[in-house]
Amino acid sequence: MTVDVTRPWGLRDRVRTSTGEIAADVFGAGPPVVLVHGTPSWSYLWREIAAPLAEAHTVYLWDLPGYGDSSLADGASASIALHARTLAELVAYWELDAPALVGHDIGGGAVLRAHLIEKVPASSIAVLDAAVLSPWVTPVVQHMQRHLEVYRSMPSHVFGEIIAGHVRTATHLELPEPVRAAYLDRFAGRDGQQRWLDHVAHFSEDDTADVVGALGEIAVPTHVIWGEHDQWLPRRTATELAGAIPGARRTIIPGAGHFLTEDAPAEVAAVLAEWLGSPCPPRQ
Repeated sequence: MTVDVTRPWGLRDRVRTSTGEIAADVFGAGPPVVLVHGTPSWSYLWREIAAPLAEAHTVYLWDLPGYGDSSLADGASASIALHARTLAELVAYWELDAPALVGHDIGGGAVLRAHLIEKVPASSIAVLDAAVLSPWVTPVVQHMQRHLEVYRSMPSHVFGEIIAGHVRTATHLELPEPVRAAYLDRFAGRDGQQRWLDHVAHFSEDDTADVVGALGEIAVPTHVIWGEHDQWLPRRTATELAGAIPGARRTIIPGAGHFLTEDAPAEVAAVLAEWLGSPCPPRQ
């Protein structure tokens, strides 16, 4: 299947896992690559990346449990450890031997944890502005964690303004209103407010501590890609992370913030296509 970026975004399949019912989809044909989004996003983050990659690869997309159109199993928490376990189950469900794994933000942490801790084989790994090295829990999120009940009881329209301000700092360029709404609408109203805070409550650097300790064991080609103007995880983190992984490549995307696929989608797609060993077709 080809990626139709003109239709409203949404993944067509539903896969039952131990962590929840996962929205997923598969596009293109060729060597497999699995794209893993982070927070506070969903698979929509990859919409302009999946299409060019699908020209030469089979691209697997999914929404993390509790994000996008994926549900979270009763009693489960949306942690990096849970996302890594979900990725392991999906790779088995899709019957992939050693796909390329690509992760952004906490999705980067989940990819590395899936490979190192869950023992998911990979042909190569790329992590973009990845939540791995401490501290990756941002000051805004740390404040929310310390005062969860205050934020939970806050009027939803006030809370909405707070997270809108936070999301504005995710990009270097201003998001068009429809794009901004595609991210924020998932957290609108009282239910969305509680969903956001349920996620925040379970961001823990404990989930990446053992990953960091095992970075030197990575034996597959690894690429660390970062936005030049990331306000959430500064670019020096890219240097530190690449330095901890044997033979890792590092690329800085000019003019891009933390959501680098929004600021510079063509550049990111080209870097990933080259890394995955295929030319990136020009944007139409």
